[in-house]
Amino acid sequence: MKKTVHKSETRGFANHGWLKSHHTFSFASYQNPERMNFGMLRVLNDDIVQPKMGFGTHPHKNMEIISIPITGALSHKDSMENKRSIEVNEVQVMSAGTGVTHSEFNDSKTEETNFLQIWIIPNKQEVPPYYDQHFFNSNACKNKFQTLVSPRSKTVKGSLPVYQDAYIYKIDLDNNFSIPYTLNNAAYFFLIEGEVSIADEKLNARDALGIEYIKEVTISAHQKSKLLVIDVPMI
Repeated sequence: MKKTVHKSETRGFANHGWLKSHHTFSFASYQNPERMNFGMLRVLNDDIVQPKMGFGTHPHKNMEIISIPITGALSHKDSMENKRSIEVNEVQVMSAGTGVTHSEFNDSKTEETNFLQIWIIPNKQEVPPYYDQHFFNSNACKNKFQTLVSPRSKTVKGSLPVYQDAYIYKIDLDNNFSIPYTLNNAAYFFLIEGEVSIADEKLNARDALGIEYIKEVTISAHQKSKLLVIDVPMI
């Protein structure tokens, strides 16, 4: 088993005023040659957008982009004529493919929006751009793995498809609850809140742990916790 530990305080940080962003991997002005990716997981940004602010229209190409709101909501608009609001318990997937432009804004006048922005390197290039979002019942992830994202070639019912052999799961753990996790590829565990132990590593809020070369690990919660599992092939 190989482990990669990324503590919350070791992430890159950018404060743009309207946006505060923690970068797990190299992104924009944060460049760390030792933190380029975890396999096909290229970006994991923990973004806080101020009220009435957001990302203006900008392009993407050949990347699977997943957005997961933690608090608040985002208004999405893109060149595929999608115009939607993404809220807590929803997940958005955009396959940029041959090219797409989009914008994301926090329309609230008073509340910040916190969301996770995840980029996964696709296994197919130059595909037609694709967009979708789903609402996921929060009761369905209590002490069990809820599949948010799965491969387009073998999509799990109710999840969102991506062009990669990748899975994203969410699980809300009760205090003192333990559960085994069976890896599909390699797994990157990102703790949204709480405290857990995985493979003899203790994680606190916003800590992360990457694991390779093992089939199963046990997750043990030391308090009520919210965990995201990003299961991706290694390069």
